[in-house]
Amino acid sequence: MERLNISRRKFVKGLAGSAAGIAVFGSNPGMSAISYSRIIGANERINIGVIGCGGMANAHMEALLNMKQNDNVNIAAVCDVYSKRLDKAKALTQAQAFTNYKEIIQNKDIDYVLIATPEHWHYQMTLDAIAAGKHIYVEKPMTHTIEQAKDICDKVTAAKLKMQVGVQGMSDDSYETAHRMIEEGALGKVVMAHIDYSRNYPDDFWAYPIDEDARPGVNLDWEAWLGPAPKRPWDPRRYFQWRRYWDYSGGIATDLFIHRVTRIIKSLALKFPDYVVATGGTWNFVNSVAEIPDTFNMMLDYPEKTTIMVVSSLANDMPIRHVIRGHKATLEFTKEGFTITPQEQSELAKISSTGEAVKGTNLFTYKKSGAEDVTLHHRNLQSAIRKNEALKCDQNLGLYGVVACMMGVESFRNRKYLKWDPQNKKVIES
Repeated sequence: MERLNISRRKFVKGLAGSAAGIAVFGSNPGMSAISYSRIIGANERINIGVIGCGGMANAHMEALLNMKQNDNVNIAAVCDVYSKRLDKAKALTQAQAFTNYKEIIQNKDIDYVLIATPEHWHYQMTLDAIAAGKHIYVEKPMTHTIEQAKDICDKVTAAKLKMQVGVQGMSDDSYETAHRMIEEGALGKVVMAHIDYSRNYPDDFWAYPIDEDARPGVNLDWEAWLGPAPKRPWDPRRYFQWRRYWDYSGGIATDLFIHRVTRIIKSLALKFPDYVVATGGTWNFVNSVAEIPDTFNMMLDYPEKTTIMVVSSLANDMPIRHVIRGHKATLEFTKEGFTITPQEQSELAKISSTGEAVKGTNLFTYKKSGAEDVTLHHRNLQSAIRKNEALKCDQNLGLYGVVACMMGVESFRNRKYLKWDPQNKKVIES
């Protein structure tokens, strides 16, 4: 079987014209509080329930369908509050279709659920899945707030369930390998890392097309979609373009930076930052109705005495080098893996004060074997369920990413320099 390799760029392309629809509470009775998790043999089929059938979920479903035979997995159920998306998902997967996500979670034949919904629903759906004893693949970010992330981390750990957070770049082995080499001293003392995630939208950013077929009360349950978010009258822009609104999204931080900062966190074995400050604003798309900014930057100081810089513009996509700077050498992540350049071979150090070339050690190049691939990320979760394989992005790494990104969001929105209180595990003003 040819492996389906879905990059982050393809994910984003699949989102155009769609929002991750969800299915929520209905009239069915509530779940039992008793957790139940089926023991799965090494060669036994794994049944999956898909919650949310928008653009991101379609990329997942295509990957899982391609894995069906070789990986012995099956999409057994799909769920959404918008009947047009639900019908399409049912036709694609031949699975049972539901409008209430609890019907999937209550089904004892379902082994893990894929939660591919807007951020504001991740917490409650994950809680319900944990209570039902289901393993979980939850799209990034793990939750919409720091407090939610702390709670989920505690509960999934206590339940001894497997949860993969959808930062699929963690299935690229570059970051694990970089960590090992950094721990062995390849860079010397690490002092700084910087990384970006920028794009260039022509007219307005994340303004996905609005489907005129969507009619709340007829084929779409708007109140159910809002769920735990503030109650508002029907607004098709909020539904189809939810990433542009604080009620449902952390904007650039939680949609883009979560992928980047998690790479650095894993490479350097970081946990919680000491201080975070974020800057930016709506500098280009000044007539946009979006609440979130089109330009956003974060600076994070970690207790390891390392500064992380993350930058983004949605009006200019010129990339910057993704590097980790150490006193002895610099590691740069590339499309193929990464390189390590000793300090004496850096661009500014190649020429001596007399104008002569400096002879130094050749740089080291690592060729990755993994990829930023949703197929690999699901396969890793399946191996964790079957064989207790270590997860590439578990609840702990998910928590560290949420704390970093949401401290950035809070800093930007409140125009405050923030500090992490390690004793009380909460954000305070610096």
